[in-house]
Amino acid sequence: MTNERDILITEVALRDGSHAINHQYTVEQVLKVTKALNDANVPYIEVSHGDGLAGSSLQYGLSRTNEMELIEAAVSVADKSKIAVLLIPGIGTLHELKEAANLGAKMARIATHVTEADVAPQHIAYAKELGMETVGFLMMNHMAPVNKLVEQAKLMESYGADTVYVVDSAGYLLPDQVRERIRALKQSIGVNVGFHGHNNLSLAMANTLVAIEEGATRIDGSVRCLGAGAGNTQTEVLVAVCERMGIKTGVDLYKMMDLSEDIIAPLLQVPQEITKDSLTLGYAGVYSSFALHAKRAAAKFGVDSRDILIELGNRKVVGGQEDMIVEVAAEIAKNKSKIVLA
Repeated sequence: MTNERDILITEVALRDGSHAINHQYTVEQVLKVTKALNDANVPYIEVSHGDGLAGSSLQYGLSRTNEMELIEAAVSVADKSKIAVLLIPGIGTLHELKEAANLGAKMARIATHVTEADVAPQHIAYAKELGMETVGFLMMNHMAPVNKLVEQAKLMESYGADTVYVVDSAGYLLPDQVRERIRALKQSIGVNVGFHGHNNLSLAMANTLVAIEEGATRIDGSVRCLGAGAGNTQTEVLVAVCERMGIKTGVDLYKMMDLSEDIIAPLLQVPQEITKDSLTLGYAGVYSSFALHAKRAAAKFGVDSRDILIELGNRKVVGGQEDMIVEVAAEIAKNKSKIVLA
């Protein structure tokens, strides 16, 4: 927290939003978006493949442009904003982290499943060595009880994280569940607490405001809701609501509105809205980036994408298990054909 701001916003449209556009960002688009965000005085701008550094692959989705080129482009036009990168250990490595730091990235967000913080110590330590601000990003937060979350957050803090995030990757959490988690972290750790929401149940804004009320000072937003599933907490709306509530963000509301309308809207392949698939993600507690993969698998096997997502939720599938989507779709199709034959 600073004198000028009560919360610090990290804009995630150039990372989480990559999922929504099939990882097709160009250098020109990143330059344009970053420049506008920088002009609007957004503190942090996250730039990476949707699944973090080195995420470009057949399993997660191939990037149109090498992410290091996108990071370099963003850094070149950000004289006020700091560029952040996401790294999931096991996908990204220390090599990519160093390359991003050398290009000028100032924050490393080290993301793990909510019960697997113990895979992150070397990545957080190395980011600190590189002079980067570090974040422990605990994904799929709904899949662990609060006491387990506290245990994992303490691990992230012990590794050197400057901030620990409650990450509602599936957009599954209800406001009281967010309140309980943020409150527990504020009582248990001595570093900043952050919140990253998804809007699959139309609760991203409500959950974010509860998180702020409970003391979270690092908040993620995505302009025009551009993110996986139904998107994230909408940044320009968050800024407006915070202004009405007397919460300082330091972000220029009009400039964010203009960016949303004039630059981001034309990039969207389809409007960011709560569709039957994104609603099912939040209902079943499934990783938000699975929506497009499930839709493709449903079309290929002639089944309902909702059935795929519900079964993935039943199996408690997590990020990194995208291969299970096709497997589940094939099983549903096989069982469906058996029923027809019977």
